Amino acid sequence: MPRIAAMVLAGGRVDELGVLTHLRPKSTVPFGGLYRFIDFPLSNLMNSGIEKVGILSQYRSSSLVEHIGNGASWDMVGRDRGITILPPFQGMHESDWYKGTADAVYQNLDFISSYRPDMVLVLSGDHVYHMDYRPMIRFHREMNADVTAAFVQVPLGGASRFGLAVMADEHEYGGRITEYVEKPEQPMSNWASMTAYLFDFDTLVTLLEANSRQESHEFGKDILPGLHRTHRFYGYRFNGFWAYCRTIEEYWQTSMNLLGENPAVDIGSWQLRTNLVHEDIRDRGPAMISPYGGVVEDVVAYNGVRIEGSVKRSILFPGVYVAPGAEVEDSILFFDTQVGTGARLQHTITDIGVTIGRDCAIGGKGRDITVIGMHAEIPRDITVMAGCSVNPGMRGEQFRRKTYPALTEIGE
Repeated sequence: MPRIAAMVLAGGRVDELGVLTHLRPKSTVPFGGLYRFIDFPLSNLMNSGIEKVGILSQYRSSSLVEHIGNGASWDMVGRDRGITILPPFQGMHESDWYKGTADAVYQNLDFISSYRPDMVLVLSGDHVYHMDYRPMIRFHREMNADVTAAFVQVPLGGASRFGLAVMADEHEYGGRITEYVEKPEQPMSNWASMTAYLFDFDTLVTLLEANSRQESHEFGKDILPGLHRTHRFYGYRFNGFWAYCRTIEEYWQTSMNLLGENPAVDIGSWQLRTNLVHEDIRDRGPAMISPYGGVVEDVVAYNGVRIEGSVKRSILFPGVYVAPGAEVEDSILFFDTQVGTGARLQHTITDIGVTIGRDCAIGGKGRDITVIGMHAEIPRDITVMAGCSVNPGMRGEQFRRKTYPALTEIGE
């Protein structure tokens, strides 16, 4: 293996995820009943033997700092390995917030250089996938590439949301890129960028220094297009499961892929790691299902969960409590959600520490998903219809009516 430094882009929020990213970056949004999005690239790096990692942080980074800790959860503690969180900083010269993904890496070239790497792997911190990066690295070296980007096939109808590439078919894993366009109106390919870029170190420095004199500083929009004309730019084809989860609907659907007799996402086989200290996961007792009315059908539930009501086709994070007579269907309940007696939840996502009062009716059977923000406390007998969002911290008399119509935002 050559010496490789990894830079994980983990600092942004996504407006389409609504209240789930009001108080955290997307990279630390909980997923799968136990994990966070950033656990996927960090576990991939660990399993690929890449142990020098910088995490580029900017938006509301406290949850990211707490979750990463000292990096021990991913076995990245040692003389030549470790995880370093890299927020924006003020130096000798005028500086500012990171102005884009390329600028974020550019501002931390001194951190990268201190490791003296041969290559730099730049990754998104908020995608769901299991990947060994070593075949991509071997492919990069075999092709004598300057830059290699990973691509995955997506349905052609939605491909224009991504950066797309046309690749020559010259190797079992991919080929030289002949065209790359970021989010084209008319897709010319269905090979979508996974935001996984492998650069020779000297090539990366040259590209970032040239980009620093431009007005826009994004890898996908500003550096990759046209790169095939000036450098040996290759595409690596990935054939496993990959999910983007940019919208609430995508997040919910990807989560539902964990359920069923033959789940599309088998996290148990992915060697996925998380920080078991965060949210006191390791200190919670076993999950408990009451023999007096507790009903469970097709559910993912972890330690600290207590079910005394009915839960079907749902994902429950540690600390969730479902009271007697309560019904939860097709829902995702984050850490320490409390569902009161007789309450009914359908197609609902609750953030950390949410309390649903007695006899509340939340969500509905339609396609629209209801989202309850962090630490909101919904009083008893409140009806929140499908597609509503409740802002974090809403509680008590702030709910001024008994029924909230579909597709409304509750709170300011």
